[in-house]
Amino acid sequence: MGTKLYIKTYGCQMNEYDSDKTVDILKEKKGVELTNDVNEADIVLLNTCSIRDKAEAKVYSELGRLNKLKKKNPNLKIGVGGCVATQEGINIQKRAPYVDLIYGPQTLHRVSDLLDIDKTKGIKAIDITFPIEEKFDSLPEPTSSGPSSFVAIMEGCSKYCSFCVVPYTRGDEVSRKPDQIFDEVARLAEQGVSEITFIGQNVNSYKMPYKDRILRLSDLIEIVSHIDGVERIRYTTSHPLDMTDDLIEVYQFVPQLVSQLHLPVQSGSNRILEKMKRNYTVDVFLDSVARIKKYRPDLRVSSDFIVGFPGETDKDFKDTMSLVDEIKFDSSFSFIYSKRPGTPASKLEDNTTMAEKKERLQLLQDELNKHHRDHSNKMIGSIQRCLVTGLSKKSPNQLQARTECNRVVNFDFQNIGFIGKLVDINIEEALSFSLLGSLHNSRGQN
Repeated sequence: MGTKLYIKTYGCQMNEYDSDKTVDILKEKKGVELTNDVNEADIVLLNTCSIRDKAEAKVYSELGRLNKLKKKNPNLKIGVGGCVATQEGINIQKRAPYVDLIYGPQTLHRVSDLLDIDKTKGIKAIDITFPIEEKFDSLPEPTSSGPSSFVAIMEGCSKYCSFCVVPYTRGDEVSRKPDQIFDEVARLAEQGVSEITFIGQNVNSYKMPYKDRILRLSDLIEIVSHIDGVERIRYTTSHPLDMTDDLIEVYQFVPQLVSQLHLPVQSGSNRILEKMKRNYTVDVFLDSVARIKKYRPDLRVSSDFIVGFPGETDKDFKDTMSLVDEIKFDSSFSFIYSKRPGTPASKLEDNTTMAEKKERLQLLQDELNKHHRDHSNKMIGSIQRCLVTGLSKKSPNQLQARTECNRVVNFDFQNIGFIGKLVDINIEEALSFSLLGSLHNSRGQN
């Protein structure tokens, strides 16, 4: 029986990508088998995220539970990776000496070597350095288990927003070599992947020399659109400052680029945006959306919002609500401000009570959910081009698909061969978090 690996992933799409690559590396170098049962694992890895408050506390709590498993099985290897590993570093080993290895997001390619270190000889299996280019150079051949796949094109962030810990845990922006990206996409397409999502902490800041030119995200989108099998292209997460003319104009020329944009605005108040060091105004954000809508009138926009940032007044919050009603955001994320250690915002005076923050968050989420429902209801009676992703989680007699705006659609299937295909679906009913439909026979599968 092979070595069993259990990996728990916290946080963003980049962490999901990193976990998948870690699994691929350990399968290749250690012959591990993935398990969903932590109790039967020989290796347990926590791929952590430090964006939200109390992230470290959650990790230490999880490690406490794992320590009980290690007492029953002394051969169990426990590892902590991701942003909390970078942030906490040696503190993890001090507080949880039973942890066998600690690695950052940029050193996941060294996990196999770290597992081989014998701690009993006094050697510390800790690597939280920032060799991002080496990481990308060391990734194994890509594999995918479905028709949609993430492809990392850059890592890190150089924006240094006052509230964000990412530049300190993942480092400054580093773009990946174009040939690596094109090769990964081509190999995924050969395996049946038809939807590619370019990811990075600030994905639209991508910039890399290539032959006799400088490639940006818009160039990657255009070039990848010509790879056989690529039917859809997405990208996340982007920054309003980097919605450049070339990126906006590519919506006019690349039909595979979906009419859905995730563009975190964080606040609708210019005063708060300045305190956040976002370096744009609400008008800049609105202009980018309006210019894309000239090419894609049906564009759906989702976003991220922080409520209760230090110094946020009722007027600031009303400005955010006004922006929500103007754009009518779809499927957005919203959180109460979380103080992160070492960030400039953590030193700002904050006189807003938690009760006020919770009330504002509820008001915001109610309004965001209203617009989400309105968008869903407007889709009833329409025909949507959808990517069939697999069997429905609701019923064994249904398949699950995703619309261009990333809505889940469940529908009765006639052929399991539809999985991985783009099909037309009649939308018949809108539920809270999904749609119901039936196959439209005029186009069928592509």
